[in-house]
Amino acid sequence: QVQLVESGGGLVQAGGSLRLSCAASGRSFSSYSMAWFRQAPGKEREFVAAISWSGGTLNYADSVKGRFTISRGNARNTVYLQMNSLKPEDTAVYYCAAKVQLGSSSLHTRYDYWGQGTQVTVSS
Repeated sequence: QVQLVESGGGLVQAGGSLRLSCAASGRSFSSYSMAWFRQAPGKEREFVAAISWSGGTLNYADSVKGRFTISRGNARNTVYLQMNSLKPEDTAVYYCAAKVQLGSSSLHTRYDYWGQGTQVTVSS
């Protein structure tokens, strides 16, 4: 059974940092592109960052560029999101996603597997 499990969310003050982790199991995700999305209450799910299967191509939403960093573990079945200089508007449930076909994407409809999400709350 394919599973993506996120961890690392929590409550942090504005300006602080958090590191999210996503562990994939059930099959090898080393050839899949992976991404982070987020969804705030009453809002649509939005793209945060994506990384290609090799880790050589990174994409970020403009709202997080320079503050967030996406990376993959050595076995490429784990993906991380380092979040620095957090703002209250970063508050959301953060989801990890994996895409089977080659090429990363900022469209959530292109992703095949999803985690259950982890809550990030940034207080002002």
